[in-house]
Amino acid sequence: MVDIKITEHILDLTDCFALASDHAYGGIASFVGTVRNHTKGKPVTRLEYECYQSMAVKEIQKIADKAISLFSVKNIVVHHRTGVLFPGDAAVIIVVSDGHRNAVFDACSFMIENIKKTVPIWKKEIFEDGEEWVSAHP
Repeated sequence: MVDIKITEHILDLTDCFALASDHAYGGIASFVGTVRNHTKGKPVTRLEYECYQSMAVKEIQKIADKAISLFSVKNIVVHHRTGVLFPGDAAVIIVVSDGHRNAVFDACSFMIENIKKTVPIWKKEIFEDGEEWVSAHP
């Protein structure tokens, strides 16, 4: 099962865990990316995320399919925020479940690294003295 959601609403880790949970699987790993209050020594007041939503969902699905193939995991949940976020807010939650701990850790890491590389999600960092657009992938 793969569940992908891109939303302007607050992300809920409990909901993501519930979606990924299955009594047949003994391992659940998660990654929660939150907004930092600084970048390169400059205070961040907020972030603004934008994305090409239909393409972002397709790209995340491709990454999830690859993770399932590589690591033989069963459930992957990826929820990502758009809109205005403040320090401490969750920007992305990834939850992976399966029967084996190494597989869920590896798949979770694979997911976030590849989402940052290929998914069309962009963020604007807002500082006290200006702003800067930053691609979510290099």
